[in-house]
Order: sequence, then structure tokens, then C-alpha cells
Amino acid sequence: MGFIWSLIVGGILGALAGSFMGKDIPGGIIGNIVAGFVGSWLGTTLFGAWGPEIGGFYIVPALVGAVILIFIVSFAMRSMKK
Repeated sequence: MGFIWSLIVGGILGALAGSFMGKDIPGGIIGNIVAGFVGSWLGTTLFGAWGPEIGGFYIVPALVGAVILIFIVSFAMRSMKK
């Protein structure tokens, strides 16, 4: 049950980060989950583990990390189109 909860929280974090950035994450719900997981790792690595924890994710650093990840991915996708 913990793994399913982590998938749900990761998907929500990815979707929230995409809505903050105004960008659509490639891959739909799977992309949201991946962005949530990778963003959580990135945010916790950069900013540490603080704030409320839900499903194994520290929400504030995970959300900031997911926003940074989406910014980097959208920048890379834009530069590849040119």
C-alpha cells in the first residue's frame, strides 16, 4: 500500500509543478509520476529534508525540485526543436 501511496503523491506533485510552470509534462500521468519522483530526489538533495512529509516525500522541497526539473526539461525540449 505504501508504494501505491507514493505513486499517487508523486503524480500529484508532478501535476502541481506542471500547473505552476504552465507547462504540460510529456507522458501524461506517467510523466507526472516520474517528475514527482525525480523532482523529490532533486529537491531533497538541493534543499534538504524539511517540511511536511506525505507518502515518503517532503512536500516543499519535492515541489520545488519538480518545478526545477520541469523548467530544465522544457528548456531542453525547446532547444532541441530549434
